[in-house]
Amino acid sequence: MFRMPFEKKDRKEYFRKLDKIFDSNFWSEGEAVKELEKRFGDYVGMKALAVTNGGAALLGLLEYAGVRDKEVIIPTNTFMATPLAVERAGGRIVFCDVNREDLCMSAADLEKSITKNTKAVMAVHIGGHIAFDILRIKEICDANKIVLLEDCAHAHGAEFNGRMAGSFGLGGGYSFYATKTMTTGEGGMVVTGDEGLYEFMKKFRNYGKFDYKIKGFNFRMNEVTAALGLAQLERLPEILKWKRVLAKKYDTIFPNRVKFHEGMKSGYYKYIAFEKKLKIETGKVYGELCHELMGMKGDFPNAQYIKDNHVCPPIFHGWEHASLCAEELKKLLCEV
Repeated sequence: MFRMPFEKKDRKEYFRKLDKIFDSNFWSEGEAVKELEKRFGDYVGMKALAVTNGGAALLGLLEYAGVRDKEVIIPTNTFMATPLAVERAGGRIVFCDVNREDLCMSAADLEKSITKNTKAVMAVHIGGHIAFDILRIKEICDANKIVLLEDCAHAHGAEFNGRMAGSFGLGGGYSFYATKTMTTGEGGMVVTGDEGLYEFMKKFRNYGKFDYKIKGFNFRMNEVTAALGLAQLERLPEILKWKRVLAKKYDTIFPNRVKFHEGMKSGYYKYIAFEKKLKIETGKVYGELCHELMGMKGDFPNAQYIKDNHVCPPIFHGWEHASLCAEELKKLLCEV
């Protein structure tokens, strides 16, 4: 159950941007991509580079980190894009467990998973909020001289003490896939405060031009997609506000839920509660664990608990029942 937030007023703005693109005669490598990068970078407080999708963003991060033939630690409770990107970059996947409280990487289990061959850690911000252990994860990575990367596919609007997702490690990769809080259908963004990574990604997404020393490929975002991104980015504050109002109603209905630390704001890609069943719900964050999908062994009790016990009531922008009061929502959603 999902509805993309793109109404008539958004279409008018998008068509206006398209007219500008058609007049420019640049359908790729033009001003719309540059503008989206500048505005998204300003929004997250870092430099930003647009790419074809979130998977390409993760791949670029891992290639720059130099993970080939080295171990990369990731949570098993994530989308398959994360481990597949590690494989594509030539890294060796090491799965670790997560915390029940936030569904994100467990710093304690991470620490136990590190070996002399660990090159990088990719923390995944699940459901729209920043991993609760992110500061401890960063400390562990710094102490062991391990590169910290961030999968920000769900994290549009996520903040922790004023810092946005992607700002805690070397860089982060956002997805603009069709179901995301900010969507372009397909698309992604690499964000970073590191000048080396920024310059690397410029070439990596464009075949390595012009000296071809970097073995890149075509991961460029086109102008039409960027125009859609600009229209969506302008709507993002309104969409986040709408989601947070609905989430406050849900907080009174679901005492057993993900509860955020002080200083945290969620973008509510998902609202996550721990219930047996709902009468109406969107899909689970993840209904399968990556190590199982890849035929790998491991004991991850917290990830297994989350897989078996979490539910997600609808929180996509425009849900027709969102205006109901909390008591009415409870009757609509919950089993009697």
